[in-house]
Amino acid sequence: MRIVVYAFDGITMFHLAAPLLVFGEVGRLGLADGWDPVVWTEDGRGVRTAEGLRVDDVAGPEVVEEADLVVLPSWPGQLPPTDATLAGRIHTAWARGSRIAGLCLGAFPVVDSGILDGRDVVTHWGAVDELARRRPGVTVTPAALYRDHGDVLTSAGTASAIDACLSIVRSHLGSAAAATVARHLVVAPHRDGDQAQYVDRPIPDAGGVGDLGPTIDWAQAHLDARLTIDDLAAHAGMSRRNFTRRFTEVTGTTPARWVLTRRLDEARRLLETTTWSISRIAGACGFSSVVTFRQNFTTAFSTTPTSYRRRFAPGNP
Repeated sequence: MRIVVYAFDGITMFHLAAPLLVFGEVGRLGLADGWDPVVWTEDGRGVRTAEGLRVDDVAGPEVVEEADLVVLPSWPGQLPPTDATLAGRIHTAWARGSRIAGLCLGAFPVVDSGILDGRDVVTHWGAVDELARRRPGVTVTPAALYRDHGDVLTSAGTASAIDACLSIVRSHLGSAAAATVARHLVVAPHRDGDQAQYVDRPIPDAGGVGDLGPTIDWAQAHLDARLTIDDLAAHAGMSRRNFTRRFTEVTGTTPARWVLTRRLDEARRLLETTTWSISRIAGACGFSSVVTFRQNFTTAFSTTPTSYRRRFAPGNP
């Protein structure tokens, strides 16, 4: 997996470091070979970050020609139009079969290249109006953490770049590898791409995550049960209405969506790490039937449970 990460003068250290940290951790943990990312600039010269530090160990644009993944981790805050040369490199790499990732404001040069016309795109919530104005041919999703079309991924602001990069690790190496990287980085192993970037109301100080923590832990330990909203609300000692409101404030998603995502995450783990039958996995993850399990799994991951197992079972390339 040849990964190249674009840098420019004024890039923040965090934006540049996020993909370097996640993808570099794959190699450091021995999960796969060849995942060491390379930083490149348009002229092959070093850059000065927004914090004033020099980054001089960089490559030139020639590395893009053989890259499997091209990452645009940010873009200048003034949101200048993308130089035709850079836009052309992105488009050419994509046409050749490279995967493209535009993280945070890095969605701007990806969109400027034209490869997302007719599709939806994510960027930092503060720049969605400008992105929609700049490229009317794309649909800007204002609140999602990231959107992955397989060949092109874009993500929301700052920390969601880590979620997006973990999603890439997951799609290539499986959920167990992504969870291992996340555990070493001490971040959540999986936040769904449709989860909100932010919440409209602040989480109350007297409660918030704390009062829902036991219920969330209980639900994850009982994925084989029905886990209706009423069940969750009763465990939390709240009314259905108050629980639904508080849960959405805390997690950025609805209880039903959260439970389904956790069931599918557990199904992927079992497909990767056990030889259980599809029927047994469906039951262990709380799906009412194998048909329902297959339908939800295929909708979420664009592949069947059996195909997923063939790809990610131990010993498979």
